[in-house]
Amino acid sequence: MIEVKGAEAIIRSLEEEGVEHMFGILGGSIMEVYDVLYDRGPQHILMRHEQCAAHAAEGYARVSGKVGVCMATSGPGATNLVTGIADAHLDSAPIVALTGQVPNPLIGNDAFQETDIIGITMPITKHNFQITDADDIPETIKAAFKIAGTRRPGPVLVDLPKDIQQNRLKKKFRYPKDLRLPGYKEMKSGGHARQIKQASEALMNAERPVMLIGGGVAIADASSEVMKLSASLNIPVASTLMSKGCFPEDHPLSLGMTGMHGREAANLAISKCDVLFSIGCRFSDRITGGIEYFAPEATVIHIDIDPSEIGKNVDVDIPIVGDAKLVLENIIKTVGKLKTKKRTGWGKRIKEYKKEHAPVYDYDSKPIKPQSVMKEINRLINDKTIITTEVGQCQMWAAHYLNMKHPRTFISSGGLGTMGSGFPFAIGAKVAKPDCEVIDVASDGSFLMTGNDLATCVEENIPVIVALLNNRYLGMVKQWQDLFYEKRRSHTSLGEVPDFVKYAKSFNAGGIRIEKTSEIADAFKEALGADIPYVLDFHIDPDEHVLPMMLPGGKPHEMIDR
Repeated sequence: MIEVKGAEAIIRSLEEEGVEHMFGILGGSIMEVYDVLYDRGPQHILMRHEQCAAHAAEGYARVSGKVGVCMATSGPGATNLVTGIADAHLDSAPIVALTGQVPNPLIGNDAFQETDIIGITMPITKHNFQITDADDIPETIKAAFKIAGTRRPGPVLVDLPKDIQQNRLKKKFRYPKDLRLPGYKEMKSGGHARQIKQASEALMNAERPVMLIGGGVAIADASSEVMKLSASLNIPVASTLMSKGCFPEDHPLSLGMTGMHGREAANLAISKCDVLFSIGCRFSDRITGGIEYFAPEATVIHIDIDPSEIGKNVDVDIPIVGDAKLVLENIIKTVGKLKTKKRTGWGKRIKEYKKEHAPVYDYDSKPIKPQSVMKEINRLINDKTIITTEVGQCQMWAAHYLNMKHPRTFISSGGLGTMGSGFPFAIGAKVAKPDCEVIDVASDGSFLMTGNDLATCVEENIPVIVALLNNRYLGMVKQWQDLFYEKRRSHTSLGEVPDFVKYAKSFNAGGIRIEKTSEIADAFKEALGADIPYVLDFHIDPDEHVLPMMLPGGKPHEMIDR
């Protein structure tokens, strides 16, 4: 019996993993796999740039909870994936990147379009593989998906030399149901019993507790446990950028986002709390400001599935390594057996913080204030709305002002801060959840980096909406120049091109220019009523800053607010 070629084994492996969609661009070193895709395999979304393919796979993964898949050819195709892979790595998103490679005998000979993608991506992947024998394909791809999607998720790259795509397997194709990977154990711990008890007692005895939830809550699907514990002990909840929506931000106990561009109420509460209960949070510099000023009075409890995160940035009093959902379940059970301590004053103080430092909506008919656009998006948000963002001022206006109510509905680049990521995130999100409305809160600077994939949206019928906050600047850099460099706006003006309406229509997408606050609602109504991609070009005040703002390395409770 003639066994299958390596290229077919690759596609059959993806089918066995249940992959339904993948994003990529072909080239010479991956053509064998694409030839098989002509007849069978997951739906392939042909992107217009490999970076967008990686970002789309990440958006798909973060919205669906599944492993996203992207694919590119060797050399520049593979290196163009790198930014998206790095973004997924820093934000713990499970993707598998498949790259073509020159044939094994040519590796190391500087062959045409050869790059050492294994060496390049080693620091930014959870693991990577280069296959040298076609018979290793099923087990390698199984391992890639297992590693990407378990424990702390992350990207895995599989490099596919062209000869292993062309060679036939010497044995019958069998896809393993599971693999035992030496040195790799799936983490399903519910935490150590002693630490569970210590954390429970600390929470029960706290006078001023705060929960700080990070992206790990979304990954572990632990939102319901957070809500249950918060409600039972009346603990206010602050979120990071990566956990927006994991606790409903219209809930009375929600403090909103914390950190550099977070809400003052959240930062004040953390600064004054006596117990900080952090779940799945990295304590990045954008959250803490100066470490010496962060939660200075608090006993810190930290749950994380990755032990290397505990104590890395913030000293921890009660460390708990484990799956956030399982640990929270155990804490909820333990708390239920303890005597509740009544607190006096903290709830009242939290209400005062929230009232005194509520987000301010500043309006003007022309130029438009970005807060006005956020208010209209808030009005539109329901359980079928997904928001993605670009990076910069647009991102922080969305993070500060939008009230998200459900997990996996706010997708933004956190650790890497990748301009241009939001639009391909939206593409991946819409492919994963076609019944949802997907809105990318964008800016002119970020959108121009990846906007060419409007062609993908039109050709593949992916009707996402781009809410473009157009101030003709690299806005966040300009803001820092205004605040810290005496308004010396060096090379941040983007000029007056392009005309984004004409740009959108050149792709056969929809486009509207909006210059008055009174036009905002109608513009969204038109875009939402259409079945094509839409660019809403909001001409906003170019001098508007995202405030309040914590100084880099500064005190969280002392924010610039004007």
